[in-house]
Amino acid sequence: MSSTRQALIRILAGNKQDNTYISGQQLSEKLNISRTAVWKYMNDLKQDGFIINAVPNKGYRIQQFPSRLSANSMQWGLETKWLGQRIVHKNTVPSTQFVAHDLAREGAEHGTVVIANEQTAGRGRLNRKWQSRRDKGIWMSMILRPNMLPHLAPQLTLLTACAVAEAVLIDTHLTPQIKWPNDILFNGRKAVGILTEMQAEQDRIQYVIIGIGVNVNHNTADLAEGLTQHATSLQIESNEPQDIVQLSQQILVQFERLYASYCDKGFSVVKDKWERYAYKMNEPIAIHTHNKTSSAIFRGIAEDGALCIEEKGMPKKIYSAEIVWDDED
Repeated sequence: MSSTRQALIRILAGNKQDNTYISGQQLSEKLNISRTAVWKYMNDLKQDGFIINAVPNKGYRIQQFPSRLSANSMQWGLETKWLGQRIVHKNTVPSTQFVAHDLAREGAEHGTVVIANEQTAGRGRLNRKWQSRRDKGIWMSMILRPNMLPHLAPQLTLLTACAVAEAVLIDTHLTPQIKWPNDILFNGRKAVGILTEMQAEQDRIQYVIIGIGVNVNHNTADLAEGLTQHATSLQIESNEPQDIVQLSQQILVQFERLYASYCDKGFSVVKDKWERYAYKMNEPIAIHTHNKTSSAIFRGIAEDGALCIEEKGMPKKIYSAEIVWDDED
């Protein structure tokens, strides 16, 4: 979004809070553009779903925020300093991850966000398909250029899970749980998936792409056949529809806050928060690695983000595995 449009939205947002009008001449002077340009920008905002009152001799005032997903609606009222200051919106894409990788290779700045109304080839961990129905959920990828060593990048996955869990709790009052490393569950059923991908050299990260998929307003019929025992949505869990734009903004706000704490204080702040949301901590699990399956007790996560288990009375750290709890299929 252009800097002029961003400035216009900020001015209108301030006037909406005061319930006052601002004249076209005042906007022209503040933005250093012509009255005709002001009128064109207003029409653009209306097309994006803003409801604007225009009253002769009084000026303009925002009456209602846009409810449909767009770059403008996402940035309207977004309270972040750097994350989402550039938002790329697509109606339908195979995957927001693909778009984000292309943008990152072209030099997109740290904090660029890609959002879509629908994905036709969404995917999760282990290249599993992620169903991304149109206008039913949050399909989003963030481009980061962190100043960290490549082996620390998996910590960002755990950080993201915490940020999404916080956002969901704040916006919906539902209580999420995180299943290691990053699945977010409600009553044992998955509603959120997170996928982290990285381009790096031996000692330097070029960029990290973090994809977030949230089942928001799916009903039972929207979930693929055979998934209803393992998948859910925020609407199903809360018995009411949720605001996709508002929740998307909240995720960006919580991520930026936690990322700042992480950069300042280290992974311990993420570890503490993650373990508060942990799914079935101190309970038995089965660990599948390659062709081997073993039993252990889940004890939390380590300072480097690894899974901490107790196996035959001995503490152990796991960095990559498929985890199954005793009551799961």
